[in-house]
Amino acid sequence: MVSVAKFKSFDFFRKTPRDLTEASLSGAGISVVAAISMIFLFGMEIHNFLTISTSTAIVVDKSSIEESLRIDFNISFPVLSCEFASVDVSDVLGTNRLNITKTIRKYSINQNYHPSGFEYDAGPISYALKHDDKVEEGYGDGSIPLTSRNFDKVAHDHPIVVVNFFAPWCHWSNLLKPAWEKTAKVMRQRYHPEFDGRIIIGSVDCTAEADMCKKHHIQGYPSIRIYRKGSDIRDGSHGVHIHETYYGDRDTDTLILKFDNMASAIKLNSVKRSSAATTEYIKVRPAPPQEGCRIEGFVRVKKVPGNLIISASSAAHSFDASLMNMSHMISNFSFGSTITPIMMSDVKRLAPYLDEVHNRLNGHAYVTKLEDRANVTIEHYLQVVKTEVMGLSHQLIENYEYTAHTSLIHAPSIPAAKFHLQFSPMQVLITENSKSFSHFITNLCAIIGGVFTVAGILDSILYNTCKLAKKVELGKNF
Repeated sequence: MVSVAKFKSFDFFRKTPRDLTEASLSGAGISVVAAISMIFLFGMEIHNFLTISTSTAIVVDKSSIEESLRIDFNISFPVLSCEFASVDVSDVLGTNRLNITKTIRKYSINQNYHPSGFEYDAGPISYALKHDDKVEEGYGDGSIPLTSRNFDKVAHDHPIVVVNFFAPWCHWSNLLKPAWEKTAKVMRQRYHPEFDGRIIIGSVDCTAEADMCKKHHIQGYPSIRIYRKGSDIRDGSHGVHIHETYYGDRDTDTLILKFDNMASAIKLNSVKRSSAATTEYIKVRPAPPQEGCRIEGFVRVKKVPGNLIISASSAAHSFDASLMNMSHMISNFSFGSTITPIMMSDVKRLAPYLDEVHNRLNGHAYVTKLEDRANVTIEHYLQVVKTEVMGLSHQLIENYEYTAHTSLIHAPSIPAAKFHLQFSPMQVLITENSKSFSHFITNLCAIIGGVFTVAGILDSILYNTCKLAKKVELGKNF
């Protein structure tokens, strides 16, 4: 018993007998207010503990100059044909990559940005096409001149109609013309329209038949189209025959051989097209069914000043710059790698710091009207800043934000859509700060003790004030 009594002497919280205490109305009110205050402060402290705390710093970007950066994009050009749309990349270090196709996909669209569901197959990269070495004088005209008045009749009356859409001012059209006319004469002799007519060789002057060439989506000269009677289904929205485009050599011997093969295939089987081997041999591919193109995919660039350029390009075609329109709508234009599943937990927690609101180009259309201004190049100047976010799992999440300024330039050459890239030498480093659980418990204890102490002081003041007021009221002398 003695030992227990000695142990009780260490009690910091000595109890007062309940019979010696007095409850008051003011004390009850303050107790309720104190309890509510504790609950409120508890909630605020828990919310603060669960809220992400970060620190931000501006540091030098230590990325290697050889490190490549991925650019993803999805851009729609309502008046640029997929047949000639080219994606090029260059920078100040001498990098110059033309007509990137490996990571790019193209889809035909109309002028209202509606897709046709047709992915354009660009095929192998074009090589230097072969033309006749010598041009004989007086080769004459062998092809049938086609116009908007007789084109449909000719296309319906003959199994194969091969048409050269040309422009008299075009260098490549003039190189092709002698071989084309000589080939047309040979084809006329072998497959005379009145006795055989399996194949017809025609020509369309696009300077005289501008509307017709526009209807057939002719943007580069010369364009050699192949119209087959068995597949002359029309596009309901534009009334254009389904057709193919010839991309092979343009010398007389090659043209005669390949057109002869097409005519022979009709003789062997008037319903079926030529075999896959023959089709590959004559180098024909379906032409884009609509006049526009949606280009999507990605390219890799070095983190130095450079350019991403989208324009009409061909090694064997000419373009009328005054008719080119590079209006476009940007659905997506972003920098950086995709988020891996390992980083996903950090991404969900740090989402407010990985927002894409600074991707200024996304969802915007940049339109130039051909009747107002010709030869217009649309240039976007991008300032790119790297942001690194370090989560609690110590996974670095890279995010790139950029600002953009756009201008319209009257260009003497072929118009283009240019993205000028400028990378900041500084980067933003955001670090997630961990919160101590012991600090959280300490704060909770401080809330309890603080509220209890303040409530006790207020209760004492209020109780003594009430007693004093009663004594004054009773007229007691004190």
